[in-house]
Amino acid sequence: MEVLIAANAEEAATFAAEAVLHGLASRKTGNPVLGVATGSTPLGLYSELAQRVARGEADFSSASAYALDEYVGLEGTHEQSYRQTLITELCQVIGVKEENLHTPNGFGDSEEQIIAQAAAYDAQLTEAGVDVQILGIGTNGHIGFNEPGSSLGSRTRIKRLTGQTRADNARFFDGLDAVPTHSVTQGLGSILQARRLVLIATGSQKADAVATALEGALSAACPASVVQLHPDVVVVLDEAAASNLKNRRYYDDAAAGLQFGI
Repeated sequence: MEVLIAANAEEAATFAAEAVLHGLASRKTGNPVLGVATGSTPLGLYSELAQRVARGEADFSSASAYALDEYVGLEGTHEQSYRQTLITELCQVIGVKEENLHTPNGFGDSEEQIIAQAAAYDAQLTEAGVDVQILGIGTNGHIGFNEPGSSLGSRTRIKRLTGQTRADNARFFDGLDAVPTHSVTQGLGSILQARRLVLIATGSQKADAVATALEGALSAACPASVVQLHPDVVVVLDEAAASNLKNRRYYDDAAAGLQFGI
């Protein structure tokens, strides 16, 4: 695991963009496949990637993008659906074509239909092979919508949202009551299939979750701790999000390329 600590959120976006592009560049054949997240955290990263596109340093016109999650009960055309959010915040920013954006389908006539759609999306993920999965982390340690208690080997499925997660997302809706209670989310096992994970966290409100995920026990109580199992993880933090890390000095030394005894 590589932990990079930036001076501020802007520098964190730069570090994260470099980690994403390096991961995509290592793909040997075919078009790039990017796993994407919503929320406020990755917006700086998407803006930084857009600047790389403008300078001719990156090109996402042939890339496919796969979303982590989607609300249950919202059609893909709903303004607060994650599909519409990603069209605005990703496709129109870095140049991924809308037809190459894939999102879980949380809309259906029955629970059985949505369960089947989740399984089909999981199979699609496996077939596509995600090169780099972008992740945020919730204040309770969730990634995607894998809330505390999620199986570390879970696959794409319906998941009940905690009250804290719904409260965190209420600002995007007309109050808490309008926030859906369930989502379809990639499972933790599904996320671990990606060749590289790039997790970004900024702000002091994420400090406890970050420290638990990176330095605590591997546990379903903190779903983000599952990144400890992955062989290629880049964690990008600002100073505030890194403030509770006990091994900070080592992370700084490792990032500086210091080598003991050489």
